[in-house]
Amino acid sequence: MDTLWTGCIAACWAVFVAGIVGYIARAASSITYVTLADGRRQERMLPLLIRILLPLTPMLTPGFGLDTYEAQRKRISTRLTMAGFDGVLSAEEYLGLQVLFPAILAPFIILILAGLFQASGGKTDGSGARLVAFGLAILVWSALYLHLWLNKTIAQRHRQLTRALPFVIDLLTLSVEAGMDFMSALKSIIARRAPDALGEEFSRTLFEIQLGKTRRDALRAMADRTRQNDIQTMVTALTQADEMGVSIGAVLRIQSDQLRGRRFMRAEKLANEAPVKMLFPLVTCIFPSVFLILLGPIILQILRNGF
Repeated sequence: MDTLWTGCIAACWAVFVAGIVGYIARAASSITYVTLADGRRQERMLPLLIRILLPLTPMLTPGFGLDTYEAQRKRISTRLTMAGFDGVLSAEEYLGLQVLFPAILAPFIILILAGLFQASGGKTDGSGARLVAFGLAILVWSALYLHLWLNKTIAQRHRQLTRALPFVIDLLTLSVEAGMDFMSALKSIIARRAPDALGEEFSRTLFEIQLGKTRRDALRAMADRTRQNDIQTMVTALTQADEMGVSIGAVLRIQSDQLRGRRFMRAEKLANEAPVKMLFPLVTCIFPSVFLILLGPIILQILRNGF
């Protein structure tokens, strides 16, 4: 009877583990797409941990839809839009994931630490304290994971915008000075570019203008979505030129020169910071290796022969 009961438990555990592995494999192979304003589909790959827990968020999203969380929803929606995930992840799902990450990871951490502690024979020679500290560190990381991921994604998208903007502004300047109007030139340039962050934002701006927004309002909406300094500066200059009747070509040429100057200064700043950033690995890794290579044979010879 005991053998049968043990076999049933083992079979249940095997089915459970197989189900978990299958679920994780399906989540790992899933790909999320967003439809851009011009009709093209662009891949938006969420991290594996988020894809695993995302189907569980409908249990929590109704609670986060209350008016109590309205300010948090607006703040998170703004940041998701800045990261380019506004059509993939909602603010309610993000808040639900913030609860699910530590709530689901905590029991697993406790079970793993309890098993490790039991495997060590229940010794209290400091290993138990280290295990508890390790578990707390993982728990804190799980609580901060979404925040860190979103900040990193926003920074990456801002870098993409910064790199692509001067080239697009140069093409706009040449097209406008050649006789094309601003919107036709922008549409032609975006249609010939591979989909990227800047192309997505300009495509959305063009689509909003086609729906009836004025060019000024559509450009300001793009600046509000991205919250990127170079784009905000460009939009401010274009809207002021539109209000004052200044030639757009001249404004675009000035903006192009300023963008390239700011990019050069950023590169110069990073180059100046490189020696300081290299100091720590140089002192902690390279210098000890050099001393070990130079003095290692001498130390071994001394140890063999005695002092």
